[in-house]
Amino acid sequence: MQKIIIADDHKIIADGIKSMLAEVPDIEVIATVYNGIQVLEILGKISVDLILLDIDMPEMNGIDCAREVLKNYPDTKITILTMHYERALIKNFIEMGVHGYLLKTVPKEEFIHAINVILHGGEYFNADITRALLHEEKLKQSTFGLHPSLSLLSAREIEIIKLIASGMTNSQIGEKLFISPRTADVHRTNIMKKIDVHNVAGLIRFAFQNKLTE
Repeated sequence: MQKIIIADDHKIIADGIKSMLAEVPDIEVIATVYNGIQVLEILGKISVDLILLDIDMPEMNGIDCAREVLKNYPDTKITILTMHYERALIKNFIEMGVHGYLLKTVPKEEFIHAINVILHGGEYFNADITRALLHEEKLKQSTFGLHPSLSLLSAREIEIIKLIASGMTNSQIGEKLFISPRTADVHRTNIMKKIDVHNVAGLIRFAFQNKLTE
């Protein structure tokens, strides 16, 4: 059973998330808390697999909480669940090492899929997040040459990179290419290993630098 903490100071939102996760097998929401201090108190007592973390919370916000968790409890995964999608904020969390960043407007099916991906060792950043990161890379007007790792990728993998960089989710990629969302996620994992990047930000940067975006 995978143990999850929901950290959000809006009780209605926290209860709604808990209700959605109640339908997912092998997942247990062990606590809903309202600030980062409470998160750390729980982690000091029991092992937790995943924290769904809001940013704006009293006493200790999500940024400070994420930093403490990643430093002191590296086996605990963090997914940011927020209404904020400023590029600098997203990039900061990704560089810190969070495993997912989702907007609270994400559809229920995608939310549950994202949680399963993250709990099984993957990362998940929904379409609005990848678009924000891609826009930042375009603004930089990169002049880097093509990366040698490009030659390691199959035609299908290059196609999938283009779709990820355009902001598509695994489900949308699967529908377009007639494959399952899980197969799309496996492709993404293999691509990231081949080109030696560790998060979506790196993947989008690779796509832009190698002219794999529109």
